[in-house]
Amino acid sequence: MDEREEIKALLTAWNAGDERALQQLSPFVYDELRRLARGYLRGERDSHTLQATALVHEAFLRLVNVDVSLDNRTHFYALAARMMRRILVDHARNRKASKRGGTKSRITFEEGAVVGTEVNPMILELDDALARMEQFDARLARAIELIYFGGLTYEETAKELSISRTQLVTDLKLAKAWLHNELQ
Repeated sequence: MDEREEIKALLTAWNAGDERALQQLSPFVYDELRRLARGYLRGERDSHTLQATALVHEAFLRLVNVDVSLDNRTHFYALAARMMRRILVDHARNRKASKRGGTKSRITFEEGAVVGTEVNPMILELDDALARMEQFDARLARAIELIYFGGLTYEETAKELSISRTQLVTDLKLAKAWLHNELQ
Protein backbone atom coordinates (compact mmCIF):
# COMPACT_ATOMS: atom_id res chain seq x y z
CA MET A 1 0.00 0.00 0.00
CA ASP A 2 1.47 3.38 -0.98
CA GLU A 3 1.45 6.41 1.33
CA ARG A 4 -1.67 8.01 -0.21
CA GLU A 5 -3.65 4.80 0.19
CA GLU A 6 -2.43 4.39 3.75
CA ILE A 7 -3.43 7.97 4.61
CA LYS A 8 -6.88 7.36 3.12
CA ALA A 9 -7.25 4.11 5.09
CA LEU A 10 -6.19 5.86 8.31
CA LEU A 11 -8.61 8.73 7.66
CA THR A 12 -11.40 6.21 7.12
CA ALA A 13 -10.53 4.39 10.34
CA TRP A 14 -10.31 7.68 12.24
CA ASN A 15 -13.73 8.74 10.91
CA ALA A 16 -15.07 5.41 12.14
CA GLY A 17 -13.86 6.26 15.65
CA ASP A 18 -10.51 4.48 15.80
CA GLU A 19 -8.35 6.75 18.00
CA ARG A 20 -5.21 4.71 17.18
CA ALA A 21 -5.65 5.67 13.53
CA LEU A 22 -5.13 9.32 14.45
CA GLN A 23 -1.86 8.47 16.20
CA GLN A 24 -0.73 6.50 13.16
CA LEU A 25 -1.83 9.29 10.80
CA SER A 26 0.15 12.01 12.58
CA PRO A 27 3.64 11.13 11.26
CA PHE A 28 2.35 10.98 7.67
CA VAL A 29 0.74 14.42 7.70
CA TYR A 30 2.88 16.37 10.19
CA ASP A 31 5.64 17.37 7.75
CA GLU A 32 3.13 18.49 5.13
CA LEU A 33 1.18 20.51 7.70
CA ARG A 34 4.42 22.18 8.86
CA ARG A 35 5.26 23.03 5.24
CA LEU A 36 1.83 24.64 4.86
CA ALA A 37 2.20 26.53 8.14
CA ARG A 38 5.64 27.84 7.18
CA GLY A 39 4.15 29.03 3.90
CA TYR A 40 1.40 30.93 5.70
CA LEU A 41 3.81 32.51 8.13
CA ARG A 42 6.38 33.39 5.46
CA GLY A 43 4.37 36.46 4.49
CA GLU A 44 3.91 37.58 8.09
CA ARG A 45 6.07 40.04 9.99
CA ASP A 46 9.21 38.73 11.73
CA SER A 47 7.77 39.36 15.19
CA HIS A 48 4.63 37.26 14.58
CA THR A 49 3.73 35.50 17.79
CA LEU A 50 2.69 32.24 16.17
CA GLN A 51 5.33 29.84 14.94
CA ALA A 52 4.80 27.06 12.39
CA THR A 53 4.91 24.33 15.04
CA ALA A 54 2.32 26.10 17.20
CA LEU A 55 0.08 26.67 14.17
CA VAL A 56 0.27 22.98 13.23
CA HIS A 57 -0.46 21.85 16.79
CA GLU A 58 -3.43 24.20 17.12
CA ALA A 59 -4.83 23.10 13.74
CA PHE A 60 -4.34 19.44 14.61
CA LEU A 61 -6.17 19.93 17.92
CA ARG A 62 -9.08 21.48 16.07
CA LEU A 63 -9.04 18.73 13.43
CA VAL A 64 -9.26 16.05 16.12
CA ASN A 65 -12.50 17.58 17.37
CA VAL A 66 -14.11 18.23 14.01
CA ASP A 67 -17.12 16.10 13.15
CA VAL A 68 -16.97 15.77 9.36
CA SER A 69 -16.27 12.91 7.03
CA LEU A 70 -12.74 13.19 5.62
CA ASP A 71 -12.96 11.30 2.37
CA ASN A 72 -9.37 11.49 1.24
CA ARG A 73 -5.96 13.08 1.63
CA THR A 74 -6.94 16.14 -0.41
CA HIS A 75 -10.03 16.73 1.71
CA PHE A 76 -7.93 16.42 4.88
CA TYR A 77 -5.37 18.99 3.73
CA ALA A 78 -8.12 21.32 2.50
CA LEU A 79 -9.75 21.19 5.92
CA ALA A 80 -6.38 21.67 7.63
CA ALA A 81 -5.71 24.71 5.43
CA ARG A 82 -9.06 26.21 6.38
CA MET A 83 -8.32 25.57 10.08
CA MET A 84 -4.90 27.26 9.81
CA ARG A 85 -6.40 30.25 8.03
CA ARG A 86 -9.06 30.58 10.75
CA ILE A 87 -6.39 30.34 13.47
CA LEU A 88 -4.29 33.08 11.85
CA VAL A 89 -7.30 35.34 11.38
CA ASP A 90 -8.55 34.73 14.93
CA HIS A 91 -5.05 35.40 16.22
CA ALA A 92 -4.79 38.67 14.28
CA ARG A 93 -8.22 39.81 15.46
CA ASN A 94 -7.39 38.98 19.08
CA ARG A 95 -4.08 40.85 18.85
CA LYS A 96 -5.82 43.84 17.26
CA ALA A 97 -8.52 43.84 19.96
CA SER A 98 -5.98 43.65 22.78
CA LYS A 99 -3.98 46.51 21.24
CA ARG A 100 -7.14 48.61 21.34
CA GLY A 101 -7.80 47.82 24.99
CA GLY A 102 -10.14 44.89 24.34
CA THR A 103 -10.69 42.12 26.81
CA LYS A 104 -7.95 39.64 27.56
CA SER A 105 -8.07 36.50 25.46
CA ARG A 106 -6.85 32.99 26.12
CA ILE A 107 -3.74 31.97 24.23
CA THR A 108 -1.96 28.68 23.85
CA PHE A 109 1.33 27.98 25.56
CA GLU A 110 3.19 28.25 22.27
CA GLU A 111 1.68 31.67 21.55
CA GLY A 112 2.65 32.93 24.98
CA ALA A 113 6.23 31.74 24.56
CA VAL A 114 6.98 34.19 21.74
CA VAL A 115 6.99 37.97 22.09
CA GLY A 116 5.56 40.37 19.51
CA THR A 117 2.63 42.74 19.32
CA GLU A 118 2.35 43.95 15.74
CA VAL A 119 -0.71 42.91 13.74
CA ASN A 120 -0.49 42.53 9.98
CA PRO A 121 -3.70 44.18 8.76
CA MET A 122 -3.37 42.42 5.38
CA ILE A 123 -4.42 39.06 6.81
CA LEU A 124 -7.63 40.61 8.14
CA GLU A 125 -8.28 42.45 4.89
CA LEU A 126 -7.63 39.31 2.86
CA ASP A 127 -9.92 37.25 5.08
CA ASP A 128 -12.68 39.86 4.77
CA ALA A 129 -12.22 39.95 0.98
CA LEU A 130 -12.34 36.13 0.78
CA ALA A 131 -15.54 36.16 2.85
CA ARG A 132 -17.08 38.67 0.39
CA MET A 133 -15.85 36.55 -2.53
CA GLU A 134 -17.50 33.51 -0.99
CA GLN A 135 -20.83 35.38 -1.08
CA PHE A 136 -20.18 36.35 -4.70
CA ASP A 137 -18.83 32.97 -5.87
CA ALA A 138 -18.05 30.22 -3.35
CA ARG A 139 -16.07 28.14 -5.88
CA LEU A 140 -13.66 31.00 -6.59
CA ALA A 141 -13.04 31.51 -2.87
CA ARG A 142 -12.56 27.78 -2.34
CA ALA A 143 -10.09 27.61 -5.27
CA ILE A 144 -7.99 30.40 -3.75
CA GLU A 145 -8.12 28.74 -0.34
CA LEU A 146 -7.08 25.30 -1.65
CA ILE A 147 -4.24 26.54 -3.86
CA TYR A 148 -2.77 29.34 -1.76
CA PHE A 149 -3.68 28.31 1.76
CA GLY A 150 -3.98 24.56 1.32
CA GLY A 151 -0.92 24.10 -0.84
CA LEU A 152 -2.78 21.73 -3.14
CA THR A 153 -1.72 21.28 -6.75
CA TYR A 154 -3.91 22.49 -9.60
CA GLU A 155 -4.85 18.88 -10.33
CA GLU A 156 -5.82 18.14 -6.71
CA THR A 157 -7.79 21.37 -6.48
CA ALA A 158 -9.63 20.75 -9.74
CA LYS A 159 -10.54 17.26 -8.54
CA GLU A 160 -11.72 18.57 -5.15
CA LEU A 161 -13.89 21.19 -6.88
CA SER A 162 -15.10 18.73 -9.56
CA ILE A 163 -13.98 20.98 -12.40
CA SER A 164 -11.39 20.71 -15.16
CA ARG A 165 -7.87 22.06 -14.75
CA THR A 166 -8.63 24.58 -17.53
CA GLN A 167 -11.69 25.83 -15.66
CA LEU A 168 -9.60 26.10 -12.50
CA VAL A 169 -7.01 28.27 -14.27
CA THR A 170 -9.82 30.52 -15.54
CA ASP A 171 -11.36 30.68 -12.05
CA LEU A 172 -8.03 31.58 -10.47
CA LYS A 173 -7.47 34.42 -12.94
CA LEU A 174 -10.91 35.80 -12.16
CA ALA A 175 -10.44 35.32 -8.41
CA LYS A 176 -7.04 37.06 -8.42
CA ALA A 177 -8.43 40.00 -10.40
CA TRP A 178 -11.43 40.24 -8.08
CA LEU A 179 -9.21 40.14 -4.97
CA HIS A 180 -6.82 42.68 -6.45
CA ASN A 181 -9.74 45.04 -7.06
CA GLU A 182 -11.15 44.46 -3.55
CA LEU A 183 -7.82 45.02 -1.82
CA GLN A 184 -7.02 48.32 -3.62
